[in-house]
Amino acid sequence: MAGILAWFWNERFWLPHNVTWADLKNTEEATFPQAEDLYLAFPLAFCIFMVRLIFERFVAKPCAIALNIQANGPQIAQPNAILEKVFTAITKHPDEKRLEGLSKQLDWDVRSIQRWFRQRRNQEKPSTLKRFCESMWRFSFYLYVFTYGVRFLKKTPWLWNTRHCWYNYPYQPLTPDLHYYYILELSFYWSLMFSQFTDIKRKDFGVMFLHHVVSILLITFSYVNNMARVGTLVLCLHDSADALLEAAKMANYAKFQKLCDLLFVMFAMVFITTRLGIFPLWCPRTIAVILSLAQMRRTRNLQGRAPTLRPPPMGPVVPTGISSVALAPWMINYSKLHIPNKVNCLFLEVFNKLQMQFLS
Repeated sequence: MAGILAWFWNERFWLPHNVTWADLKNTEEATFPQAEDLYLAFPLAFCIFMVRLIFERFVAKPCAIALNIQANGPQIAQPNAILEKVFTAITKHPDEKRLEGLSKQLDWDVRSIQRWFRQRRNQEKPSTLKRFCESMWRFSFYLYVFTYGVRFLKKTPWLWNTRHCWYNYPYQPLTPDLHYYYILELSFYWSLMFSQFTDIKRKDFGVMFLHHVVSILLITFSYVNNMARVGTLVLCLHDSADALLEAAKMANYAKFQKLCDLLFVMFAMVFITTRLGIFPLWCPRTIAVILSLAQMRRTRNLQGRAPTLRPPPMGPVVPTGISSVALAPWMINYSKLHIPNKVNCLFLEVFNKLQMQFLS
């Protein structure tokens, strides 16, 4: 097991050249992200789940009742032991042959049996009140975390210039605001992954479960190797549309159709702009900075300069007067160097092509 962990956390894959995990230990001068910090997410996820229960009962439910959203579910089917056994043990959608057999056994007409199964299936559907409470909780949390992210990021230099995400990387100190933002997001996704088994079962259960797992892995690994700056940008960018979607659901449950349509149009516009516009165009630019920084450091080392353990903050990677398009061929030369890490070389070639496509 120790060998597998040592192979997985190989520094040549996770960290820049000549940087080790020991270099990122906390010192008196600076604090860096530590893997053990992530254990805080588990008790915080439990607290978030408890806050959710209190919020849904004492805040969301009264709001739903004030909006005339009834807690009454669909019409309850007439109790019948034989039909109940068929429904729970055999099938919820009986075919014509089974319906005829049940009709003879119970002396009911086929239409009455079909109506009973339809009512019984509707009984398992959650009430509109429960759906509204779940959406209101998600809306409130997404609105809070997005507002916090915007207030935090507007004071940071990497929001306005993404190259600041990589200046002096990975020796970037961890601030309390950044630490809180990351742990809060990670805790929320942990709470969602576990509460999904008690929430309303939807058709996309498997897809959403996979989504939560991938989100947790991305947040975890980006924190461990101190890519938290660019991680905050991605988190805030993705949170921008979620609150609008939950607000549209709430308006739909409250039967405010015009408001629902307006909110959904706003959600679609924000989603397309952020996730299909800004995000895919932003990523190649930040990746280009990583690769340019690696090229400069690798070239310096090949020229015989001794690497420093904690290099000073670097200036802009792209020299003044050189466009990003002109930089792309220069970056491709990096793949011709002798690189012990073949994964990074392949990674480089793929994103160099993306760089030229987006900037051409």
